[in-house]
Amino acid sequence: MSLDDLYRRVIMDHYQRPRNRGRIEDGAVTVDLNNPTCGDSISLQMRVEDGVIQDAKFLGEGCSISLASASMMTEAVIGLSPEKGLELVDLFSRLMQGEEVDMEQFPLEDIEALTGVAKFPARIKCATLAWKALEKGLKEKH
Repeated sequence: MSLDDLYRRVIMDHYQRPRNRGRIEDGAVTVDLNNPTCGDSISLQMRVEDGVIQDAKFLGEGCSISLASASMMTEAVIGLSPEKGLELVDLFSRLMQGEEVDMEQFPLEDIEALTGVAKFPARIKCATLAWKALEKGLKEKH
């Protein structure tokens, strides 16, 4: 199996079995974003308490890349400080721009499956939508 095939399988796994899909009932920051060029939309909710992202959930509609990225992002940020979450947003943005990034800085190895998206500029907005929602929510909260 090639690395591209493996990455496709990881993306499809997160798309078909998204982690942290749903709503947080109370005490959550909510950010709704959409990508009008392709129709992707996300509603991200997160609860930050005691300087830690305690929970993050999302609902949305979109392509496999958009929803898989949201699933991976929520898994990666739960348990981190908002500052570390913003660092990951910056790292992910640089990764999507095709920059060399130390993948070991990401707390979730699955994120590496999205590296190929940088080759397709039209898909970068799909992959970054959830991360932009995270950035907006963390900046509003703090």
